[in-house]
Amino acid sequence: MTNFDASAPEMVLVRYGELALKGKNRGMFEQALIRNMRSACASISPLRVEQRRGRITVIPERRVGDVARRLQDVFGIKTVSPAWGAEPTPEAIAEIARLVLADALLDYPPGVEIPFRVRSSRSEKRFPLTSVELDQFVAPRALEGVSNVKVDLKHPELTLGIEVRTERAYVFVKRLPGPGGLPGGTLGRVLCLLSGGIDSPVAAWLAMKRGCHVDFVTFHSYPYIGEASKQKVVALVRALSRFQAECRLFVLPFTEVQEAIRDNAPPPYRTVLYRRMMQRLASRIAQAQRMKALVTGESLGQVASQTLENMACIGAAAELPVIRPLSCYDKEEAIEIARRIGTFELSTLPEPDCCTVFMPPKAVIKGRLDVCEESEALLDVEGLVERSLAGVEVIDVAG
Repeated sequence: MTNFDASAPEMVLVRYGELALKGKNRGMFEQALIRNMRSACASISPLRVEQRRGRITVIPERRVGDVARRLQDVFGIKTVSPAWGAEPTPEAIAEIARLVLADALLDYPPGVEIPFRVRSSRSEKRFPLTSVELDQFVAPRALEGVSNVKVDLKHPELTLGIEVRTERAYVFVKRLPGPGGLPGGTLGRVLCLLSGGIDSPVAAWLAMKRGCHVDFVTFHSYPYIGEASKQKVVALVRALSRFQAECRLFVLPFTEVQEAIRDNAPPPYRTVLYRRMMQRLASRIAQAQRMKALVTGESLGQVASQTLENMACIGAAAELPVIRPLSCYDKEEAIEIARRIGTFELSTLPEPDCCTVFMPPKAVIKGRLDVCEESEALLDVEGLVERSLAGVEVIDVAG
C-alpha cells in the first residue's frame, strides 16, 4: 500500500441505462459508445477500455479526473465514477476503502458529523460474502479511527461504493451524472434548422441524446442581418460540439427569398412562407448529404407560426420527416435544458435572426395550405432555392 494515492483515482467506472434493454443489438450500441468515449477523450488521454458483462471500465494513461468529467458529456452514459482497484478479497477491499474514505473526508469541514454508509454490489457470485455482509465487513474497518462520521443507511451524505467483479473490485465515492440516452450516431444523421434563439439548440441536443448525429443549417439575410448574427450561430454550434465530436454548419443566403416573399405574398403569411422555404432548402441539403430527417425547435403554441395549422403548412414543404423534440415542452422547460447544456447565455445575446426581417404587423394564426401554395405560385420558387443553395457556406466545427 505504500504506493497507493487515494487522491488520484486509477480508473473510471461507466454505467449505462437504456443500452441494457437493447437485446441482440446491444453489442452494436456498446461498441458505438466506446468509440464515442475514445473520441471525446482523445485530447485528454489515450484510454484502455475493459468491457465485461455489461460493465465498462475506462483506464486512462493520465488525468483520470479530467477523463471522468469529459465522459459526463457522452450520450449513452448514465453515471461515471472515478474509482480505485483492489484485489477481490474482503481484506484488500476494506484496506483500500479505508484509505479512500480518509481522503474523501478531507473535503468536509472539521467538526461536522457526516452521515455515511457503505453500499456494495457483486457480479462475482463466488465471492465469499453477500453484498450486505461485505457492507458490514468493510464499514467498521473503514471507520477505524474516524470520529466525525455516523452510519446512516437511509440518508447518507457520503456513500462509499464497492463493486465486486471477477477480475477485481472497485471502490469509489462519487457517482457523476451523464446525459443518458443513446450513443451518438447510432440512429443516423439529421439536419437541424438552427436559429440564434433558445429552442433550436435544445432541440438539437435532444436529437443527439436519442442517438442522432446532428449537423446544422442556418439562414442569413445580409445586409438586414449582420455578421454578428452568423457568428452567434457558429458559437452555438461550437457549444453543442461538446456533445458530438464533429459538427457541420451550412449557412444559406436568404435575403432574396425574403424580399421575394415581401413583394409578392400576403403580409400575414410572410413568416409561414419563410419557414416553408427553409424546409425546402434544408431538405435539399439533407438529401444531398444522405441525412434521414430534419429537426426544428418548434414548440406547439409558443408563437403565432407554431399553431397546429401553421406547423402543418410549414411541414408540408419538407421533403423529409420533420422531428420536433420540443413540440410539447413549455418555455421554462426549454430554458432549463439550455442552461444545463451551456447554450442559454449565447442564445440570449441581443442579435436578431432572419425571421425578424420584414415582420408583418399581424401574422396569420390558422394558415391554410391552399393560400400558401397560391402565394408561392407567384414566386420563382425553384430559382430562389437553386440560387440560395449555390451560395452556401460550409463551416466545420470540431468538438
